[in-house]
Amino acid sequence: MNHYVRGPLLPPPRGPLSAAVAAYLRGAGPLPDPADAGAADPYGDDLQLALYLCYELHYRGFAGVPPETEWDPGLLRVRAALEHRFGAALRADTPVHDTLDDALAALLVEPAEGTGVTHFLSAEGELWHLREYAALRSLYHLKEADPHAWVLPRLWGRAKAAMAAVEYDEFGGGRADRVHARLFADLMTDLGLDTAYGRHLDAAPAEMLAVVNLMSLFGLHRDLRGALVGHFAEVEITSSPGSRRLAEAMRRTGAGPAAEFFYDEHVEADAVHEQVVRHEVIGGLLDEEPELAPDVAFGIDATEYLEDRLARRLLDAWRAGRSSLRTPLDSPVRTAPESLVGAPVEQGAPHTS
Repeated sequence: MNHYVRGPLLPPPRGPLSAAVAAYLRGAGPLPDPADAGAADPYGDDLQLALYLCYELHYRGFAGVPPETEWDPGLLRVRAALEHRFGAALRADTPVHDTLDDALAALLVEPAEGTGVTHFLSAEGELWHLREYAALRSLYHLKEADPHAWVLPRLWGRAKAAMAAVEYDEFGGGRADRVHARLFADLMTDLGLDTAYGRHLDAAPAEMLAVVNLMSLFGLHRDLRGALVGHFAEVEITSSPGSRRLAEAMRRTGAGPAAEFFYDEHVEADAVHEQVVRHEVIGGLLDEEPELAPDVAFGIDATEYLEDRLARRLLDAWRAGRSSLRTPLDSPVRTAPESLVGAPVEQGAPHTS
């Protein structure tokens, strides 16, 4: 009997790459040929899900998958090929600012008439829009700040101290009930969503997977530490005004106190974090390694590029009155494979609210 039951269930595949990776993780088939990644759509469902499966082994893993699979040499070769395809496409497609100062300056300007997702949700979003948005963002927010923690061993001095201070806040400042991932789960409860880790993976389109995969790509590679810092700067600088609009949307629709509180908390916290990240994390990093400035700019701009792709997916669907999700939000929970039935399942495995 397979006793590796912690973590969410493996999701259904979305193509040959993700099917082969999932089968290998179940012990039911060979890995794909790494060369096959070169012909895949770098932003498509198949490659993005295959990459997500590889990355998730470094977080909570999957039910039925032995923990040591995290460092399986063959799987790492496949992951490297998927990363190369994704990373090369980002380098080719991302509009990058000429300088880091230009990239940061663009983030600090709020357009007079915004047209993004948070503007839509604030002005006209309904509860079903907010539920979809929360379900998609749960792929990150239920492990909020975890991908960024990978960079800490790769920093030192001012940058490390400042990054650690921001992460400490993200992880609740020593209080389990204030961990931001916990606060997001409370928000989901207010919205009537299943809070199980990984529960909404099936529903998430490739555009959402790419946003989350980018964090892991940057975080798990030491040579991309500058890009990770840039990504983190983009998140923190844009979070406060966006969170204010989302808090307004939660209040206007009567989503609930925990839903309001999550974004109210981020309005205040991230206004402070933005200053720390710009002046201490980026400033400290570039004092030590000024040659990383272009990487920091790339991290900012690649994040913006993928967030813009996700925004187009959501807004095109919502303005047409359609769901933005791949599968219905309240579809039945998949049951565990027979090999796992009867084994003790960790709290947090898929369940219904």
